[in-house]
Amino acid sequence: MGIPAATILIDTYNHERFIEDAIVSALEQDFPRAETEILVVDDGSTDRTPEIVRKFQPHVRLIQKTNGGQASAFNAGIPEAQGKFVAFLDGDDWWTKKKLSVVMDYLAARPHIGVVGHGIYEVDSDTGNMKATTPQRTREVRFDSVEDGRFFRQMMCFFGTSRVTIRRDVVSRVLPVPEQIVVEADEFVSIMSAAYSAAGLIQEPLTFYRLHSENLFQVRTKDEVKQRRIQKALAALADELRIRLGSAAMAPGIIDAIVKPLDVGSKRLRLMLDGGSPWETFQAERDEFQIAYKKGSAGYWLFKGFVLACALALPPRKFYQLRDSYSHSNWRRIRGLLGEPVPNAEIGNVTVPKPLNPERKATQ
Repeated sequence: MGIPAATILIDTYNHERFIEDAIVSALEQDFPRAETEILVVDDGSTDRTPEIVRKFQPHVRLIQKTNGGQASAFNAGIPEAQGKFVAFLDGDDWWTKKKLSVVMDYLAARPHIGVVGHGIYEVDSDTGNMKATTPQRTREVRFDSVEDGRFFRQMMCFFGTSRVTIRRDVVSRVLPVPEQIVVEADEFVSIMSAAYSAAGLIQEPLTFYRLHSENLFQVRTKDEVKQRRIQKALAALADELRIRLGSAAMAPGIIDAIVKPLDVGSKRLRLMLDGGSPWETFQAERDEFQIAYKKGSAGYWLFKGFVLACALALPPRKFYQLRDSYSHSNWRRIRGLLGEPVPNAEIGNVTVPKPLNPERKATQ
């Protein structure tokens, strides 16, 4: 076989319940099989994941390595990719059948675009509920202005693993991915790829993004070990992006628009876990609101003022304990009568009626 048009790069760790769905969805693409290769990078799984992957050989090539996190998996897999484009897929997600053909047609028509993302279906493995999450408008983005950086940051959920496809000559410039970014390394890869080229958005949902308790970044119940891992990864991601974006001669204001939300997220987790000063909590909560929302009703502003006053009055860990209790109480629904703030991110969510898409069983 000559050089394939696309490499499907699947990163996986202890996904024995899900990895077959991911691989089968890659094999069942309506894009010509002869023009693709499938690489699976197993990041030191301790369950049956490698055994399941081997069932698909020789159609799939398995790369095994010791456990080191998502960044190290990308560093192992991307140099092995032979395709002109690299389409990323997490081992616990899966694609619609037309995912690859839609993305490849988009990129073929836009040679100036180096990285493309798209809408997703979010599937809850516990409840079976599904919703379509999509950008409200299509847009091409170059990091030429603060507004561009802010927009890309707000659309980052469409450029994560399982949603993003990048030209190989662009993504190769990103390497090596700093290996201290054990989770959220996909953000580093997508942001730096966009910095080296241009990014595009497709509205159509083409990936099924699985929500489940074993996901390394999702926190469904209080899990201090997972939260600390995430906090350290966010801090490392912010630090490394500032360095690498700066070396790409990007303006400081644009870098701040891209990186500040990571700083705020890391700071909030640190305050939740380790405490700090009430003034730090106030700053973090104020910044988080300014990043997430652009306006709200008068009633909501009064409520937000009360919350910020609590942030100034309470120790951080106590504040976040109360905040967590509130979010799971009836008071949250009652507060909704005051009106909801308008988010900055132009993202739409539509519930998809059951039954689930028959291409895959989301709860198997």
